[in-house]
Amino acid sequence: MTEFDRSASNRTVSKSALAAAQARSQHEWRPVGGNLITKPFLVLAALAIIGIILMLYRYAAGLGAVTNLSDGYPWGIWITYDVLVGTALGCGGYATAILVYAFNRWEYHPVVRSAVLTSVFGYSLAGLAIFLDIGRYWNGYKLFLPWTVNFNSVLVEVALCIAAYVVVLWIELLPTILEKYPENKKAALWLHRLERWLPVIAAVGILLPTMHQSSLGTLMIIAGYKLSPIWQTGLLPFFFLISAITMGFAVTVFESVLSSMAFKRPFETPMLGRISVGMAWLIVVYLVVRFADLLFRGAPVFTSGFQSVMFILETLLFLVPVLLLVSPGLRQDLRFLFLAAISMLLAGSLYRFNAFLIGYNPGANWSYFPSPGEIFITLGIIAIELMAYLYFVKRFPVLPTEHA
Repeated sequence: MTEFDRSASNRTVSKSALAAAQARSQHEWRPVGGNLITKPFLVLAALAIIGIILMLYRYAAGLGAVTNLSDGYPWGIWITYDVLVGTALGCGGYATAILVYAFNRWEYHPVVRSAVLTSVFGYSLAGLAIFLDIGRYWNGYKLFLPWTVNFNSVLVEVALCIAAYVVVLWIELLPTILEKYPENKKAALWLHRLERWLPVIAAVGILLPTMHQSSLGTLMIIAGYKLSPIWQTGLLPFFFLISAITMGFAVTVFESVLSSMAFKRPFETPMLGRISVGMAWLIVVYLVVRFADLLFRGAPVFTSGFQSVMFILETLLFLVPVLLLVSPGLRQDLRFLFLAAISMLLAGSLYRFNAFLIGYNPGANWSYFPSPGEIFITLGIIAIELMAYLYFVKRFPVLPTEHA
């Protein structure tokens, strides 16, 4: 490397570091404050209590007492929504980490904490749902014992990656918790240590979701002919990963708009408009590869009855954000941004339901529809997540007060 190259490289690093420092200095985070016990919070608490009671009953009486699961459909709404959709909705921290730390776009740093918070609860409660779903839950600890694990299993890779990522997410959330106690010397010391390890934590936080989100798609490859050819493809890992990242951007926009409305904060429209550009391009990549794959395989996309209807609905939901975000003018309109985010979240969720439940056919003698117990436990898990989010944003410095 010549002296000129070294000086240019140093200038690049210096500019990068300066941009990061400026981005950090131009905003701060503060608790929203206000009463925690409100009418919406009480409604969520009621749903959470019902869900917890049913969870306890599930553990006391077994899966058959509260679910419609069977040998034909061993995975129901708990795995499909709480794990597949829930973790994808929890990819806000993953998507923003890619923007901020991998692509050095520090102007998006203000939304990192709120995105990490949604990821923490999305993934933590997905882990809870896994232990609700497995029959012999008392053997769950064996997953973490190397001498009892089948390392050739895709499920093991998914479970270990999700468990590790939950730990990483809570570590990423620790600065938010520690900053609540600025006068505590131990808290200040741990905060300083965490900041020193931030590059390593961020790198691991990007690696783990990349692994397990793609592996979630691999799970249905092994279903073979039981999964409709509309969704059965060797590209399932790619589709699951790309759609998860896109849902991460969408949930960041969705959460930002809702929190601004709920807490009467300024809207972050310019920043969200820039984030939505990446979301739109990822959707385009997804759709191009998806239709090229369908054409190459000659999949019966229009002759499969109800499955064809669900595929068309899924595709339309993917197209809506692209059409709304293609115009720079529409991207700066908060209504269209919010609508695009909702459509993307519904599209990614429906894709996962199609690939794991609607497109799955174990045989003529099997059928599945979630029982009231499954539905109310799922609603209870969602209520717990929302209650935890409300508590954290009101008591801890999560949402930004100023923006870079």
